[in-house]
Amino acid sequence: MNERAGTAPIRVALADDQAVVRMGLRALIEREPDLEFAGEAADGAGALRLLGETRPDVLLLDIRMPGMDGLETLRAIAADPGLAATRVVVVTTFEVDTYVFAALQAGASGFVLKDSAPEELTRAIRVVASGEALLSPSVTRKVIGLFGRHDAAPVEGIDTLTPREREMVAWVATGRSNDEIAAELVISPETVRTHVSRAMVKLRARDRAQLVVFAVRSGLASP
Repeated sequence: MNERAGTAPIRVALADDQAVVRMGLRALIEREPDLEFAGEAADGAGALRLLGETRPDVLLLDIRMPGMDGLETLRAIAADPGLAATRVVVVTTFEVDTYVFAALQAGASGFVLKDSAPEELTRAIRVVASGEALLSPSVTRKVIGLFGRHDAAPVEGIDTLTPREREMVAWVATGRSNDEIAAELVISPETVRTHVSRAMVKLRARDRAQLVVFAVRSGLASP
């Protein structure tokens, strides 16, 4: 997982086809001292141009846009090594729907609701900028319940995991943090972090969000 160094502001870009939404999100970002507005786009093609020009730390991306939608945009970002450092938070009007799991598979680091409280949106930006995934336990349970049984498929590298690493991947899929997993298992957070990190390396997982996707696809996650 990525760690941000120093006190440089988190640079945030927006992509949403609704001007009023962009205006509200921009105002929210600009009032936070540790966030910096990096630009905005009204569609997926514009978002890709913006990312190429500004290389922000975080992109807030509307999943439903005319033309090149959020899913296409996510896949294009994931396919471009030059954009690997940009974390994507999907902004949606629905808590869990068919787009959510597809977005996680395509490379999103998490998602937030458009009507979330301002502090929830800014927290989302800070969480993904630190390299973590923005997936609450309630959301991961719904994702697993909706898609886990239907999307089971082989995951490259899953057979190389030790029993303990498989256990940790399953725990990550509950949406719990390392500290919360450690408390449940009565072990140190550092031990959890070590096993999770090794599993991510073996599975070539970009972040914890992708680890959740792999857990669902491989059947390690239980509804």
